[in-house]
Parts: sequence; structure tokens; C-alpha cells
Amino acid sequence: MSSTLSLGIDFGTTNTVVALADAHGPAHLVRFPAPNTLPSGGVEDASGGELFAFRSCLSFHAGDRPSDRAVAAGPWAIEAYVEDPAETRFIQSFKSFAASESFSETQVLGRRYRFEDLLSTFLLKLRAYADVGMAELPSRVIVGRPVTFAGAAPSEALALSRYETAFARMGFSEILYAYEPVGAAFFFARELDHDATVLVGDFGGGTSDFSIIRFERPKTGEGAGEIRAIPLGRSGVGVAGDAFDYRIIDHLVSPALGKGSSYLSFGKTLPIPNRYYSAFARWDQLALMRASRDMREIRALVREATEPEKIARLVETLDENYGYQLYRSVSRLKEALSAEEAAEFRFEAGSISLAGTVRRTTFERWIAPELARIEAAVDAALANAALAPEGIDRIFLTGGSSLVPAVRAIFHRRFDPARIETGAELESIASGLALMGRERDLSRWTTRAKPGGA
Repeated sequence: MSSTLSLGIDFGTTNTVVALADAHGPAHLVRFPAPNTLPSGGVEDASGGELFAFRSCLSFHAGDRPSDRAVAAGPWAIEAYVEDPAETRFIQSFKSFAASESFSETQVLGRRYRFEDLLSTFLLKLRAYADVGMAELPSRVIVGRPVTFAGAAPSEALALSRYETAFARMGFSEILYAYEPVGAAFFFARELDHDATVLVGDFGGGTSDFSIIRFERPKTGEGAGEIRAIPLGRSGVGVAGDAFDYRIIDHLVSPALGKGSSYLSFGKTLPIPNRYYSAFARWDQLALMRASRDMREIRALVREATEPEKIARLVETLDENYGYQLYRSVSRLKEALSAEEAAEFRFEAGSISLAGTVRRTTFERWIAPELARIEAAVDAALANAALAPEGIDRIFLTGGSSLVPAVRAIFHRRFDPARIETGAELESIASGLALMGRERDLSRWTTRAKPGGA
């Protein structure tokens, strides 16, 4: 273990980013060699054969014996699952269950995994893929945590207890936690040349979190010249980019696969059950439907549907495991609509070919319920800090969904656009956490998990 390095880990619902900082200079992102190509035809999140945004997912591939079980993480897990879904258990977005008391364990190829088992397995695989990039680690780690954990009734104490167990298995003797938007705030605040009250919005895959912080640099006395942070308010909501993706699928793709259509039964015209399409919220869940009772019903509907060609597309999508290709098509559309007023959606797999132009205004109408919840969370952060919008000097937006124009519009309506700054959307949290570790008094920025998770 190194005593000169500072380590920050941003474990996200969609991606995990790791950064290291030494005593001076900027933080450095840990990079991973990218796998060659995925079946969808492109290198996953790679640039120049490397990636730093490591997918937060796992795959477990069955062997003839339990000892033959193969475990992969990140893009390698996606690759393994897409190549052989029948023999592979794929798990993604598991951060969403960190604070869930109803989630105790899951069975994976005959073995029980608690949340902390999944997280520690993921972290150890991540370190192995990084190779020399994480060969030497400090004894202390600063871990990002959401302001509000995802779930209907999240238990913060339970989540941190589970984090504590998983990160301790990596060999860390000191585990500190900082709110994810505070990590991003620290990254941006290094450039502040004057005292300022800052609102940071962090938009991930599963949560949108907001923190309001007063940054000061005392000119005299102890700690002169150092950044001092005074937390003023915070809020969060369990809605972010994943929900946007599902809205696209629900409005654009599912109707082409039969949602909203009908079938004939004993002379009656009945609606196709909507439950068949709920699995599209998570592309990895689609393969599980092939062995379900619903799948038998869906196959029978091809003969009874009033629009059988749509149900045939649904059957092919499920049988041929097109979920990942569909997910990539949706992601490309969302990215394009962040830059253009209209964009072409195209999903082609096997005999299926779906295409059409989507206007940004239409997409914004689809995600209106999520935008309203995000907007309410911004107002809640201001109320929690007892501040009016005029009391905010700077606004920093980070995370992939901060690029969605309708999300940015929430802030442009409330604040002077000249005060809003974006950039380093995926790296700011991890880099800020690593740089934070160089501070003389870490207690101003971080907390510890309470003993026993209480």
C-alpha cells in the first residue's frame, strides 16, 4: 500500500470511474485496456484502445463444474453475456439495490450473493483489469455516495454498511465517504479565485443529486489559502438517465413490438398485456423472458394477434437476445438529441428494421414526468439551504444526463446562464474525490460509516 497516493472511487449505477492523485498536480484517471469489439459492432466506451468509464456490471458464466465458473466485469461482462446469454448470468445497475432492505441476496449459478458480495466481486475484477494502474494503492479510499440512495424506502445506514464490507475486502483500512456532488464540487472549486456559493448537480444513471456548498479561502490564520467548504443544503431523487432510456423504448420501440395492439380470444378483442414490455426497462432482463410463462403466451399470440407482424418482432427480439443492440440504438438517439433538434432512430437486427425521426420536443414530452421530479429536487435543495436562486454564485453540472438540453433548461430558467458551467461529465467526481484526499482536514469533506451500519 502506498502512503503518497490519494484514491477516489466513483461507483455509479452505469459506470465506475477511479482516480489517483499524488502530492501535487492533477488527478489521473485509471484506464483499462478495451476489449476488441462487442457483437454490436463497436468498442464499448473506448478511445484509442482504452477506457476509463468502466461499466458497473458483472457476468457469471457456468462451467461443467463449480470451479469452472468464469466471472467478468465491465465491458468484458457485456461481451460474455451477448455471446452466450443462455449460460451466463448478467447483473447490472446493482447499485440501485444498495439501500434496499428487501434485497438480501440473489442466487447466481447455485451460489448465494449478498449485495456486498456482488460489489466486492466487481471491485476486485475492476482492479485486476486495471493491472499496473491499480497495482499500488493507498490504505485509505474516498468513495462517492449519492445524496439519496435509489429505492422506494432506502436505508442509508444499510447501504454504507454494505459498502464498508465490500471496500474492506479490497484491503483498505480507512474508508471515507463523500457525497458525489461534493466530489464534483471540489473538482470545479479548485479554479475558483474568490469565495462563492455553489450548486452542483450530478446526473447519473439511477439518481440525480444536488448539493449547495459555500467555498471560502481564508486569507489569514490557520489554513490560510486552503479551500474551506460549508455545506448549506442538499437533495436527491431516484431518477436519471436510465429512466430517460426507458421512456424512449416505451414510446418508440414497444409499440412496434405490439404494445397497445390487440388479439382475438373466443370472439373477443382483448389488449396485449402491458407486462410483456416492462422488462424493456433493463435490457439484460429480456433474455430471462425466454424461459418464462409469458414467453409461451407471447408465442401463441403470433397466431391470435390483430397485428401479428408486431408480435413476431417481439418474439425475435427475445429469442435472438437483441436487448444490447436495442440499448445501444436508444443511447445513440439520446446522445444525438442532445446536439440536434431532431435525430434519426435506427434499430436493425436480424429481420427487424425500425427507423424514424424523433424531434427533441417529442423526447422532452416523453420524459416530462422525470423532468418534473428533477426540477422539484432542485427547488428542494434551495429550500434546504434557505436560499433564493439569486443566492447561488456558480452552478456546476456533471454526469452524462447533464448534457440533455431539457435538464439544462431547468437551471437556465432559475439561474443566470453565465453562472452555469459544465464539462468533465464522467470524470469530475472521481477526480474530485482523489484530490480531496490531499486535504489537511478531511473531516470537512467526508464522513465514515457508523459502526454496525447504525
